[in-house]
Amino acid sequence: MHTAFVLLLGASLTRFVVHHPGAARVPWVIGLSVALAVLYALGPAAGKAGPSTHRLWLAAVVVAWVVIVLLAPSFAWCAIPLFYTGLRTLPARAAIILVSALTVLVVISQLRLADGFDPNLLLLPPAVAGLATAVFLHMQRQAARQHALIDDLVRTQRELAATERRAGALAERQRLAMEIHDSLAQGLSSQQMLLQAAARTWDTDPATARTHVTTATSIVARNLAEARAFVHDLAPADLADGGTLHDALRALAERESAESGLPVRFHLDGSPGGARGGTSAGIPGGTASGGTASGGTASGGLPAAAEAALMRIAQGALANVREHAGASAAVITLSYLGDQAVLDIADDGRGFDPADPTDPAARAAPGSGAAEGAGRGHGLPAMRARLRQFGGTLTVESGAGEGTVVTATIPLEHQ
Repeated sequence: MHTAFVLLLGASLTRFVVHHPGAARVPWVIGLSVALAVLYALGPAAGKAGPSTHRLWLAAVVVAWVVIVLLAPSFAWCAIPLFYTGLRTLPARAAIILVSALTVLVVISQLRLADGFDPNLLLLPPAVAGLATAVFLHMQRQAARQHALIDDLVRTQRELAATERRAGALAERQRLAMEIHDSLAQGLSSQQMLLQAAARTWDTDPATARTHVTTATSIVARNLAEARAFVHDLAPADLADGGTLHDALRALAERESAESGLPVRFHLDGSPGGARGGTSAGIPGGTASGGTASGGTASGGLPAAAEAALMRIAQGALANVREHAGASAAVITLSYLGDQAVLDIADDGRGFDPADPTDPAARAAPGSGAAEGAGRGHGLPAMRARLRQFGGTLTVESGAGEGTVVTATIPLEHQ
């Protein structure tokens, strides 16, 4: 529009000078044209000064243009850029009034230039003014809708970012809850049991009491390592140094047997890249030794996060066996069945009926490596939450007096 105004102003001045070379109005028209050009050039500065200054500038430009048009009607076509300037500067109603007034002046000026009455001169300027106004107002409405849409998108983006931050915080809280439940809480429970046993035998059997205290001290050291590991979102301490899952599970079985006195056996069946190599171990008898292994050797195949999840599940399940099952022995079995890795934690404890929430055994002594004691309740949800991240499932098989088997399955094809 700025370029169009300058071109129309120059063309109108040229036409006037060519058609009226010796007229007395020529110096006035030239001076007013230069003044109008300079005044029009001040528009951006006036716009930055504020709306009121910009409107005063527009009024000055319109007055100067009206004076030139009264002296030289050929300057009337400079009104088209002024239409847009007025529409852009003034509110819609005031701008329409200004455009209408300018259009009337353009029609009068064109009729003055014509030799006779020409209906085109009467109809064409209003048509051009109406079209220009309609196009501008339509574009203005579209721009307003776009601004509103952008505002909505920005607001939605901020809300989504806030939601993601909340979800991240909740996920981190869940991670910490699972880590604390499966590592620190279980370790603290073992320490409490050992220290209570030491207190009972301190006077009658000092050697045994010192053994309990030494074992509790080792658990404290391991819990400290676990705490540092999960604070930094690392694998369990048994896996942190690059150890394999079956080695970590074997160490867990040996440690549980030594610390709690509950015989726990580890059994490895197959490998991630091969066929099954052996049969599942049954529940060992009272003479079973902790930490023995049978079957093939595992060769990796699971991501570190999945191995850490299975390790935590084994820790939590054994803690429940120790505290609630009343078992005489337990077995951990890690099996690779071609397309999935399966972890079983079995015990020969009192068992319970998983389908019957009114089962007294399930309420009083949740009975197995799966059920939770009173006031706890993080075990099963935590196990299932861990497995869901890898497309896995958790199942519990139990019956009154028949022991319990907790089975965690993770598919290998998508890992």
